[in-house]
This record gives sequence, C-alpha cells and structure tokens, in this order.
Amino acid sequence: MKRFYTEVDVAPVADGFGVSLDGKPLHTPAKARLTVPSERLAEAIAAEWRGQGAEVKLDALPLTRLASTALDLVAGRRAEVVAEVARYAGTDLVCYRAVHPPELAQRQHRVWQPLIDWATLRYDAPLEVTAGVVPITQSAASLRAFAAAVESYATLELAALHVATAACGSLVVALALVEGRLDVDAAFAASQLDESFEIEQWGEDAEQMRRRAALRDDMALAHRFLRLLRD
Repeated sequence: MKRFYTEVDVAPVADGFGVSLDGKPLHTPAKARLTVPSERLAEAIAAEWRGQGAEVKLDALPLTRLASTALDLVAGRRAEVVAEVARYAGTDLVCYRAVHPPELAQRQHRVWQPLIDWATLRYDAPLEVTAGVVPITQSAASLRAFAAAVESYATLELAALHVATAACGSLVVALALVEGRLDVDAAFAASQLDESFEIEQWGEDAEQMRRRAALRDDMALAHRFLRLLRD
C-alpha cells in the first residue's frame, strides 16, 4: 500500500509506549492500540515505519507484525499457545539420535547433549534420549516443568517464544536461544544439524536454501524482539 504518513513518533502511554503516525496511534490489524512495555522495542517498531519508502511493505515490518500477533492473537488464547509450545518437549528433536552413520550420531551427541544437560538443570526437567525414530515417553514431571516454564512468559515474550520454537522445531533449542544460552547462529546450527549433515553429503537445492533462510530469519526476529523487550 502507498505510504500514508510523514512523521513517526514514540510516546509514553498508560501501559507502556505507543507509536503514532502523523499523531495518530498505530493500531494492530484487530484495531487494538499497538502498545509495548519497552521504549527500545517501541523505537525499533517506529524505525520500521520510518524506513518505509513510497510503498509500505508489510514484510519489512517484522517487529510490528510480531507485536501485533502477541496483542491480537496470543493475549486472547494464552492457554492454547502455552500448550502448543510446551507440547514440543514431548517429542523434542534433541532427544532423538541417529543410529547410522556414526559421524552424525557423534555430532548430535556433541551438540545436543549439553543442551539437554542445561535444560535439566535450568528447569529441573530431565529428558530421556533414544536412538532411532521410535517414540519415547518423557516423564510427566518433566513435561509439567517445561509447561510451567512456558507459562511464566508474559504475552509478548510468549509470542516470541512461539515463533522461536516453531522455527527451531525444538523447545529445548528455542528456550536456550531466548534465555541467552545460544546465539542465533548456534541455535540454527543445533536445530538444523540433521539437515546440514545431509547437505554436506548431497548438496542443497534452491528451495531448501530459501526455507532454511526463512527459519533462521524467524529465530533472529524472536531473539531481537526479546532483546529489545527486555533491555
């Protein structure tokens, strides 16, 4: 759509900081006022709008989209989102190791086991590990601990964790990312370990490259969003 504003400002409001376009409050698609608790996040959202050219490109507004998703969708269905994110712990990819080839199994152990050990200590939630694809049942106590950890996130944080978990395909890797145990590159490497190993053997096609780049972008967005929100 064509750019319809000139000035973009950030100002304190009752419950945080709001962004305005030519003095009019910025709203979410559901018509809620876009308000965030962090001035740095509000300034970064404002920078996205200032950076638009003659045309407003929605794909150039990732922080705006994520904040809007949190306010429009996550806030009204917290329990459902918490359950969806926590469910990853039951079949977390870091718990499923290859049988062959041994080089892959060794790499998985080297990268994933420290994350499992970290999660065990951080959340008091031990996870069982298996070789092969036969499903294993994690303890109810561990699953409750992970659900409680997810539940502890405020609405905007939960929206970012949801994005990170879906992109990583792993709650353990996503939590390590959003809690600062891993940076974006390390989280991407851990979550894409199996596929990266296959690419080393057979190469990467263009579609695969685009899909992996999109997943990394989502991890980077969640990481940046949380950093701005918390700082």
